[in-house]
Amino acid sequence: MSLRISLRDGEKMIINGAVLQARGRTEFVIENQVAILRGREVMSPADATTPARRLYLACMMAYVDEGARAEHQDRIVALLGDLLGAFETAEARTACLDFAQFVARGDYYRGLGLCRTLMAHESAVFARLTGEAA
Repeated sequence: MSLRISLRDGEKMIINGAVLQARGRTEFVIENQVAILRGREVMSPADATTPARRLYLACMMAYVDEGARAEHQDRIVALLGDLLGAFETAEARTACLDFAQFVARGDYYRGLGLCRTLMAHESAVFARLTGEAA
Protein backbone atom coordinates (compact mmCIF):
# COMPACT_ATOMS: atom_id res chain seq x y z
CA MET A 1 0.00 0.00 0.00
CA SER A 2 1.43 3.38 -0.95
CA LEU A 3 1.24 6.70 0.87
CA ARG A 4 0.32 9.83 -1.10
CA ILE A 5 1.55 13.15 0.30
CA SER A 6 0.83 16.59 -1.14
CA LEU A 7 2.98 19.58 -0.22
CA ARG A 8 2.31 23.26 -0.81
CA ASP A 9 4.96 25.53 -2.26
CA GLY A 10 7.74 25.97 0.29
CA GLU A 11 6.46 23.25 2.64
CA LYS A 12 9.13 20.90 4.00
CA MET A 13 9.26 17.28 5.02
CA ILE A 14 11.90 14.82 6.19
CA ILE A 15 12.34 11.42 4.56
CA ASN A 16 14.94 9.14 6.19
CA GLY A 17 16.82 12.16 7.51
CA ALA A 18 16.82 14.13 4.24
CA VAL A 19 15.03 17.49 4.36
CA LEU A 20 12.97 18.12 1.23
CA GLN A 21 11.29 21.41 0.33
CA ALA A 22 8.56 21.69 -2.28
CA ARG A 23 8.99 24.07 -5.20
CA GLY A 24 5.47 24.65 -6.35
CA ARG A 25 2.68 22.28 -5.42
CA THR A 26 4.26 18.83 -5.19
CA GLU A 27 2.87 15.36 -4.73
CA PHE A 28 4.84 12.33 -3.58
CA VAL A 29 3.81 8.71 -3.64
CA ILE A 30 5.83 6.70 -1.15
CA GLU A 31 5.98 3.05 -2.23
CA ASN A 32 7.96 1.53 0.63
CA GLN A 33 8.54 1.86 4.38
CA VAL A 34 10.48 5.05 5.24
CA ALA A 35 10.82 7.42 8.18
CA ILE A 36 8.80 10.44 7.06
CA LEU A 37 7.71 13.62 8.85
CA ARG A 38 5.78 16.51 7.39
CA GLY A 39 6.82 20.05 8.22
CA ARG A 40 4.18 20.50 10.91
CA GLU A 41 5.47 17.37 12.68
CA VAL A 42 9.08 18.60 12.79
CA MET A 43 10.29 20.37 15.92
CA SER A 44 13.44 22.48 16.00
CA PRO A 45 15.76 22.29 19.01
CA ALA A 46 14.87 25.91 19.82
CA ASP A 47 11.23 24.87 20.27
CA ALA A 48 12.05 22.08 22.74
CA THR A 49 11.46 24.34 25.74
CA THR A 50 9.70 21.95 28.16
CA PRO A 51 10.37 18.38 29.31
CA ALA A 52 7.64 16.89 27.07
CA ARG A 53 8.80 18.94 24.09
CA ARG A 54 12.39 17.76 24.67
CA LEU A 55 11.04 14.20 24.75
CA TYR A 56 9.29 14.83 21.41
CA LEU A 57 12.53 16.17 19.93
CA ALA A 58 14.52 13.14 21.16
CA CYS A 59 11.90 10.75 19.75
CA MET A 60 11.85 12.64 16.45
CA MET A 61 15.62 12.43 16.21
CA ALA A 62 15.59 8.69 16.99
CA TYR A 63 13.05 8.30 14.19
CA VAL A 64 14.98 10.18 11.49
CA ASP A 65 18.62 9.77 12.62
CA GLU A 66 19.22 6.03 12.47
CA GLY A 67 23.00 6.42 12.84
CA ALA A 68 22.71 7.97 16.31
CA ARG A 69 19.53 6.18 17.37
CA ALA A 70 21.10 4.59 20.48
CA GLU A 71 22.12 8.02 21.82
CA HIS A 72 18.63 9.39 21.18
CA GLN A 73 17.08 6.37 22.91
CA ASP A 74 19.23 7.00 26.00
CA ARG A 75 17.97 10.59 26.03
CA ILE A 76 14.39 9.38 25.67
CA VAL A 77 14.75 7.08 28.70
CA ALA A 78 16.14 9.90 30.87
CA LEU A 79 13.49 12.41 29.79
CA LEU A 80 10.66 9.92 30.19
CA GLY A 81 11.78 9.19 33.75
CA ASP A 82 11.57 12.90 34.55
CA LEU A 83 8.06 13.16 33.10
CA LEU A 84 6.79 10.10 34.93
CA GLY A 85 7.90 11.71 38.18
CA ALA A 86 6.14 14.97 37.35
CA PHE A 87 2.77 13.60 36.22
CA GLU A 88 0.26 12.78 38.90
CA THR A 89 -2.77 11.61 36.91
CA ALA A 90 -3.23 7.99 35.94
CA GLU A 91 -4.08 9.08 32.39
CA ALA A 92 -0.77 10.93 31.96
CA ARG A 93 1.25 8.10 33.48
CA THR A 94 -0.50 5.59 31.21
CA ALA A 95 0.35 7.76 28.20
CA CYS A 96 4.01 7.71 29.34
CA LEU A 97 3.99 3.92 29.58
CA ASP A 98 2.29 3.56 26.20
CA PHE A 99 4.89 5.90 24.72
CA ALA A 100 7.67 3.76 26.23
CA GLN A 101 6.18 0.64 24.62
CA PHE A 102 6.11 2.28 21.17
CA VAL A 103 9.73 3.38 21.53
CA ALA A 104 10.79 -0.06 22.77
CA ARG A 105 9.26 -1.57 19.60
CA GLY A 106 10.96 1.04 17.42
CA ASP A 107 7.62 2.60 16.45
CA TYR A 108 8.82 6.18 16.82
CA TYR A 109 6.12 7.67 14.62
CA ARG A 110 3.35 6.46 16.94
CA GLY A 111 5.51 7.54 19.86
CA LEU A 112 5.50 11.06 18.44
CA GLY A 113 1.69 11.01 18.40
CA LEU A 114 1.62 10.05 22.08
CA CYS A 115 4.22 12.69 22.81
CA ARG A 116 1.76 15.32 21.59
CA THR A 117 -0.66 13.93 24.19
CA LEU A 118 2.06 14.22 26.83
CA MET A 119 2.64 17.85 25.82
CA ALA A 120 -1.08 18.51 26.42
CA HIS A 121 -0.85 16.89 29.88
CA GLU A 122 2.23 18.97 30.61
CA SER A 123 0.40 22.16 29.59
CA ALA A 124 -2.40 21.27 32.00
CA VAL A 125 0.12 20.75 34.82
CA PHE A 126 1.79 24.11 34.07
CA ALA A 127 -1.60 25.83 33.97
CA ARG A 128 -2.59 24.31 37.30
CA LEU A 129 0.73 25.29 38.90
CA THR A 130 0.46 28.82 37.53
CA GLY A 131 -3.08 29.07 38.90
CA GLU A 132 -1.95 27.85 42.33
CA ALA A 133 0.93 30.33 42.40
CA ALA A 134 -1.34 33.30 41.67
